[in-house]
Amino acid sequence: MTYEEIMQRLEELGTEQTKRIYMNHGVKEPFFGVKIGDMKKLVKYVKKNHELALRLYDSGNHDAMYLAGLSVNPKLMSKETLKDWAGKAYWYMPAEYTVAGVAAESEYALELAREWIELDEEMMAVCGWSTYANVLSITPDEELDLDEIRGLLNRVRNSVHDERNRVRYVMNGFVISVGSYVPALHEEAMDIAESIGKVHVDVGNTACKVPLAATYIKKMAEKDRVGVKRKTVIC
Repeated sequence: MTYEEIMQRLEELGTEQTKRIYMNHGVKEPFFGVKIGDMKKLVKYVKKNHELALRLYDSGNHDAMYLAGLSVNPKLMSKETLKDWAGKAYWYMPAEYTVAGVAAESEYALELAREWIELDEEMMAVCGWSTYANVLSITPDEELDLDEIRGLLNRVRNSVHDERNRVRYVMNGFVISVGSYVPALHEEAMDIAESIGKVHVDVGNTACKVPLAATYIKKMAEKDRVGVKRKTVIC
């Protein structure tokens, strides 16, 4: 399918109900309001066409941008393109999911995660923390820098409640990821999860809730899932 055909199909799949839901979460026009499940039906038409995926993201249309993230090959992504994608992620969904997922499976995952975490712009920092959390879920422990991760855990302990709104959310998620996917740091993550307690995030006019990190990590342990890595974070 061509770019024009994909955009037409996305428009056909959009609904006013889904548009209203997305608007409550912070999306801006242009977008059609396509459910993720319906969007995934188009992945096979984009997946082998890297340039088409890049054009979809550059459209600025949220639905097309999300489809691009589902379809692109992370290994073909340049550092410059990943930075460009992050800069265009103006709300949390592309920042936490699209950019962070693609970046985590790219050749520049940790380099960009470290860089983005330090930036003042809220969504860039969100990209950074979420990318690093994703890396933990797919990377063998022997390839991880446990001292660096421990340092980030302590940073969360000391600053999470004073951080920017959505950064608080992904910092909490980082603790969950460490506790769930890195057995060597499971106990430390659990201690910090209990220390930070409930993290308050303004989720706008939605029913979304911030997961309690300690409860989430405990459930992973009870299911004997601590340290079980994921095959992919792109979803």
